[in-house]
Amino acid sequence: MSDARLISVPVADLRRAPGGARDRQLLMGDGVIVLNVKDGWAEVTATRDGYRGYLPEDVLGTGTPTHRVSAHATHLYPEPDFKTPERLSLSHGARLAVLSAGPRFAETPQGHVPLAHLSPLETVESDPVAVAALYLGTPYLWGGNSVFGIDCSGLVQAGCLACGIPCPGDSGPQEVTLGTVLPEDAPLRRGDLLFWKGHVAWVADPDTLLHANAHHMAVAYEPIAEAIARIQAQGDGGVTSRKRLKGTP
Repeated sequence: MSDARLISVPVADLRRAPGGARDRQLLMGDGVIVLNVKDGWAEVTATRDGYRGYLPEDVLGTGTPTHRVSAHATHLYPEPDFKTPERLSLSHGARLAVLSAGPRFAETPQGHVPLAHLSPLETVESDPVAVAALYLGTPYLWGGNSVFGIDCSGLVQAGCLACGIPCPGDSGPQEVTLGTVLPEDAPLRRGDLLFWKGHVAWVADPDTLLHANAHHMAVAYEPIAEAIARIQAQGDGGVTSRKRLKGTP
């Protein structure tokens, strides 16, 4: 069987086996192709990046998203009134179908969301580092893809996808497919990427990284020289490549 569906909960773990370890996460409104369903578990392929794994069948829904959460996060309310108790919290990147828009709130099938927190799906950001900076302080979470927890490759993917740049989910494939290789003596600039074995970081400016990392257990800025020395000292090796994305500022 093959069936196109959407994620219907704020965040869903994409697991490597039914009930197994989390590999990545999908957000509300993310599309999947259902390959098989057995014992309440759906084997799926994520449409955003081709990532394959397993989800509980009950997190799947239907619909046609029109907007995405472009703020750090937002709340979904039962009424267009911020004083009512919220139903759900949604991460940056979640997708929703807007049915109508009032002065301050958008109505969706799940409830009402502040208009200021949404952008049409066709809106493309221009600075992936600025998008990644929305996650500053977010707790580090292995396999995480939301403002509730994110890892290094999730942070890179969030910035790229918001800017219309196709991006795999893991740092290894990201290193292979993203951008062009920079010579070792080329000056770094905002929007470049530094890769290590098992790690990736945005270049925020020629002297500073922005990355989700287990040292800070959060998304944090860190001087490039200090990060390179620290990662080398902890036994994880040196920088394996420096890449530049086409069209980044």
